[in-house]
Amino acid sequence: RLNQDRIDEGLEQLDGWACIAAHHLVKRYDFANFVDAQAFVNKVGAAAEEQDHHPEITFGWGYAQIEIYTHSAGGITAKDFQLAAAADKAYGP
Repeated sequence: RLNQDRIDEGLEQLDGWACIAAHHLVKRYDFANFVDAQAFVNKVGAAAEEQDHHPEITFGWGYAQIEIYTHSAGGITAKDFQLAAAADKAYGP
């Protein structure tokens, strides 16, 4: 489990991610429609399976929200930042 200084350092390396309740990373992504949001969720799901690290994902028409933390550690770990970076890559061109 990372301390707040390490979390802050990790957040500086990501775009648009926030730490909530001192133990979750969260980001909302916007899309033009439901199909694009669903395609993104599927890409993030594939990355999560590859990493064996599974986020909470909510999505609907025009948006997807990813919430990540390491249950076994009770907070944020390096694995969470790796998955956040993978989600950003899935969103990018």
